Amino acid sequence: MELLAPAGNYEKFLTALNFGADAVYLSGKDFGLRAFAGNFTVSEIKKACLEAHRRNKKVYVTINILARDKDFQKIAKYLKQLEECKIDGIIVSDLGLIYFVRRNFPSINIHVSTQANVTNLQTALLLAELGVKRIVLARELNLKEIKKITSALKNKVEIECFVHGAMCMAYSGRCLLSNYITGRDANRGECVQACRWKYFIREESRTDEMEIQEDKNGTYILNSKDLCMIQHLKELKEAGVVSLKIEGRMKSSYYVACVTNAYRRAIDSLPNVAGVEYVRELEKTSHRRFTTGFYFNENDRQFRQSSTPVQTHEFVAVVKSCSKGRVKVEQRNFFKEGDTLEILSPNDKTFNKTVVVNNMTNSNKEHIEKANIAKMVVYFDCDETLLQGDILRKKL
Repeated sequence: MELLAPAGNYEKFLTALNFGADAVYLSGKDFGLRAFAGNFTVSEIKKACLEAHRRNKKVYVTINILARDKDFQKIAKYLKQLEECKIDGIIVSDLGLIYFVRRNFPSINIHVSTQANVTNLQTALLLAELGVKRIVLARELNLKEIKKITSALKNKVEIECFVHGAMCMAYSGRCLLSNYITGRDANRGECVQACRWKYFIREESRTDEMEIQEDKNGTYILNSKDLCMIQHLKELKEAGVVSLKIEGRMKSSYYVACVTNAYRRAIDSLPNVAGVEYVRELEKTSHRRFTTGFYFNENDRQFRQSSTPVQTHEFVAVVKSCSKGRVKVEQRNFFKEGDTLEILSPNDKTFNKTVVVNNMTNSNKEHIEKANIAKMVVYFDCDETLLQGDILRKKL
């Protein structure tokens, strides 16, 4: 199965590749549903395609807004540029845009976004007739329903499913809450995640408000748990899913590294079922309480205690180079001499091993006790052979 990771910018793109993604999905500056991610210029998309193809990996570009007529002239120009970049596919939700691409850019592979709400076999068969290469099924389907669709398609169309990350409280991500409250349209990439906010209710004839209390734990009744299917990859494979998608183009490089690395190891260990240690690994980066979503018809998918994500470890540095018992790193969060740091690496020999920060110096070779300036370059002793791009993290 393909492991498909998110990239909100070029640094995250390289992180995804380094930590085991088979393919990366990203957006240009327009027409994607994450307008506030860094996103990519056309020249950066071309650069990303060259790098991915050099490593025998793929790049998919999102054009998954709900398009208006005024968008198509600009989209046509953009599609021509993407064609020249040799992208491996575009992710589209709008039926008219699918028709437009198939007529005018037949060489571009079309992946149908989860925003298209494909929840049944008849829709999947229609999309197959339109010539799409892949369908990202709606998150509301269970494994039995997915298997029915994959079996009937008989490999005519690939099936992709989300396996990890934040879940929208609205049907397949089609939400008007953000637009209604703030004027920022989630269906055009500008969601403010209003579902994560804390709400109050007021009786019509009164002026005072009270918190919405569904039970003693709290008030976040719209707040979904995060999807996590790392212990059920075997079932997804048996259901005919060919691509496993990680949510998170707005997430950090550390999130991309940690989650991609965990799922890479879990996929490579199949047919063994991932143990609880894989879940513990995912808990080391930002997350809300986990759920299997709709795959097994789980009833309790909402988290009522808080909308704030938690994590057990903090990203403190990225490795720039390592040789002769010294490591050069770039700081991301505060650390000091004497701290024990855990290694996050695609290299099995160093993954989850620890190093103690000793004999730390700055770029002028002056001894320092603290790395407390954003992105400062420091050096310290290290007995392990670390790779460029490895991440060092500290337990919170």
